[in-house]
Amino acid sequence: MIAILKQSASDEAVGHIVSWIEKKGLKTDVSRGENETIIGLVGDTTKIDPFLLESMDVVERVQRVSEPFKRANRKFHPEDSVIDCGHGVKIGGDQFQVIAGPCSVEGENLIRIARRVKAAGATMLRGGAYKPRTSPYAYQGMGPAGLDLLCEASAELDMPIVTEIMDPRDVQVFLDKKIDVMQIGARNAQNFPLLKEVGKTKTPILLKRGMSGTVDELLMAAEYIMSEGNDNVILCERGIRTFETRTRNTFDLNAVPVLHHLSHLPVVADPSHATGYTRYVEPMALAATACGANGLEIEVHDDPSHAWSDGAQALTPDQFDDTMHRIRAIREVVCQETVQE
Repeated sequence: MIAILKQSASDEAVGHIVSWIEKKGLKTDVSRGENETIIGLVGDTTKIDPFLLESMDVVERVQRVSEPFKRANRKFHPEDSVIDCGHGVKIGGDQFQVIAGPCSVEGENLIRIARRVKAAGATMLRGGAYKPRTSPYAYQGMGPAGLDLLCEASAELDMPIVTEIMDPRDVQVFLDKKIDVMQIGARNAQNFPLLKEVGKTKTPILLKRGMSGTVDELLMAAEYIMSEGNDNVILCERGIRTFETRTRNTFDLNAVPVLHHLSHLPVVADPSHATGYTRYVEPMALAATACGANGLEIEVHDDPSHAWSDGAQALTPDQFDDTMHRIRAIREVVCQETVQE
């Protein structure tokens, strides 16, 4: 349920209604836009008489929300959320960012790759210090040493870092090392204890869609994080598992406009994991840009044939240079059309 307040509603009046609602045992989510203020009611809304609420002087109307996700719902928060990822980098709304780097942190080559991707126009650095792998014998990541290398690269280049967290017990480690963005990978998209634990922080969370997850399941995973108090969630479409075997996954670009329609959260697209092959990454990165993604996550490695993981889908720095040039061209067209509208 949401209460849309009149434009004349004062801060004091908003505070009074919020207090009244919370005394009924519900949580509230207040969204102040340019033209209206919306109070979202989260919890057992049967405790509230909607007619009594609507009769209050400052309430314009009361509307029920049928979707199970509340805080992530655009009805609760009509304006696009813009997430501050640190180092002056924001994502969401008209703020478009490219996250680039190797699949896994391997050593000193990280800084070489980081320098190249930044020079090409990437604004955030990715790299896995902890790697969820299908086989227990595959490379699992450098762990804390990998986080240290990412932090060193971040300090030198003044770039936010995005790296995956797999275990609720590691949240404090990530906080201590001041990781800018914690990534929840596809395999952990419904790891509810992990979602709750990162929800207790204020660190931005890049939340990937599960391997066979629906759009609603992705939004409910975001709701787990937001229900704990962390509204800094970035959604990521990275392809889903289907019967098709010619690519690693099926890149569901339908999800980008659908998520924008349903939610106010930023949406990033990952063409690397979606396709699994270098030759498909650029065209799908361009397609994701054209359909309205707020950002891209692209794997880049200086020697893909010797990468410790996912080399088959990594671009070389030179290939990434070319791709960024074309991404900027697509952005110019998309942004121009938006202005003309």
